[in-house]
Amino acid sequence: MITYRSVQGDTIDLICWRYYGREDAAAAVLAANPGLALLPPHLPRGTVVRLPDLAPSPTAQQIQLWD
Repeated sequence: MITYRSVQGDTIDLICWRYYGREDAAAAVLAANPGLALLPPHLPRGTVVRLPDLAPSPTAQQIQLWD
């Protein structure tokens, strides 16, 4: 598990997109951080967020740019 300290303008979805490359990880992040859902959508600067280790998304697709 990795810890992340929020910066100005961070939301849970944005953090999940940056770290996991997908937004569907938000439920797992909220489960790993009791009380985080009680904060405003734009997290206060410096909020510590624990990012759990997640399996790759079953719908994730890899894009090949060159042959």
